[in-house]
Amino acid sequence: MNMTIADARKTVNSLLPLVSGNEVEVVLVPPFTALYAVHDIIRGTKVKLGAQDVFWEESGAYTGEISPPMLVDAGCSYVIVGHSERRGYFGETNISVNRKVAASLKNNLCPILCIGETLQEKEEGKTLDILENGLLEGLKDLKADQLREIVIAYEPIWAIGTGKTATPEQANESHLFIRGWMKNSFDRETSELIRIIYGGSVTSENIDRLMAQPEIDGALIGGASLKADSFVKIVNYRIRKE
Repeated sequence: MNMTIADARKTVNSLLPLVSGNEVEVVLVPPFTALYAVHDIIRGTKVKLGAQDVFWEESGAYTGEISPPMLVDAGCSYVIVGHSERRGYFGETNISVNRKVAASLKNNLCPILCIGETLQEKEEGKTLDILENGLLEGLKDLKADQLREIVIAYEPIWAIGTGKTATPEQANESHLFIRGWMKNSFDRETSELIRIIYGGSVTSENIDRLMAQPEIDGALIGGASLKADSFVKIVNYRIRKE
């Protein structure tokens, strides 16, 4: 919940020329009020637009909610579902998240499904159980070809906005588990094609080490995305390494 329309325009105008030539897929996810304004700026570029949440019905008496067709109409091709803050502050569950995933796919929106454990769950050794439950319930009734259109975001809740980050090896272990679950529950091709990204205090200082891990396909950026200069350093990590 950051940035007015004017703030978003200023940030995106600063960002766009610095990432336009990069081969990395960049998705910008501003608040609902700034969606169309950002879409107007990135129209015709390789940069994609996403939303931070969605409701599972297409229309009706659901005051305050935003439907998948509304997001598509605003220019979105991605949407985040099941973010830990939505689960923690607004009571979202794997069951409601599953409905959002299905509704998004039905409307040609790529859902970025977030799953992850709390600090207590981590300390109790429940990380893999939490991930499996999030996948089992969040992807319920979906077929393999649909899963290939989904992005899974592993976001350890204990590492979000805390300055703590899972070590690259810890993050890779969780990603490897998710990919293995996909293989066992569906097939090898699906497990290889699905993109699994990491979210949890990602910065320009740790992006190189995270992306060096074989199972990490990308990153879900939080606070570091609010300033163009820090976000650009993350997006351009490959260029810096070269």
